[in-house]
Amino acid sequence: MKVKRRTVWLLTLLSLAAVISVYYVFEPNRNVDLTTIFTDDTLQETTLTGVTEEEITTTTSESYLFDEMRMEVSNERDQLRTQLTDKIASDDYTAEEKSAAYNEMNALIAQESSESMLEMLIESIGYSDALVRISDDKVAVSVLTDELSSAQANEIIYIVKSEIEDAQVTVNPESNYY
Repeated sequence: MKVKRRTVWLLTLLSLAAVISVYYVFEPNRNVDLTTIFTDDTLQETTLTGVTEEEITTTTSESYLFDEMRMEVSNERDQLRTQLTDKIASDDYTAEEKSAAYNEMNALIAQESSESMLEMLIESIGYSDALVRISDDKVAVSVLTDELSSAQANEIIYIVKSEIEDAQVTVNPESNYY
């Protein structure tokens, strides 16, 4: 029986790929931290290029109330993210449950980025601070202002609906004096 070299080479590569795949699937100790993006070493090595010292400015919020709300939401989401990461890395769950946890984590990340983007867009039209919370199809927007006219509220609603079309938007003015 004659076997071509190319066929032997292909079968060798396929069997090697199968062995490596089985090894990684059944590896007993898989303590993987999926939320780690940068280590302390890489953060220290990271430098800004093309930015002068005059261009670097710090931003602070005028409303400590919004900062406190952001911290509470951030803590809750960090706990949820930790639970989902543990579920994904655990061997006690089925592939479907891990996939659902992964999809939930991706949805959480998408929600956070949408909220941040909407906050920046609202702040760009002249508000000193904005807080956006998305829950299912409802979007709650709080802006730091003493008065909010219906035209200003409509402008905020337009911005939100341009990003999330089917959203039910509520706009609440928050005073800086609390």
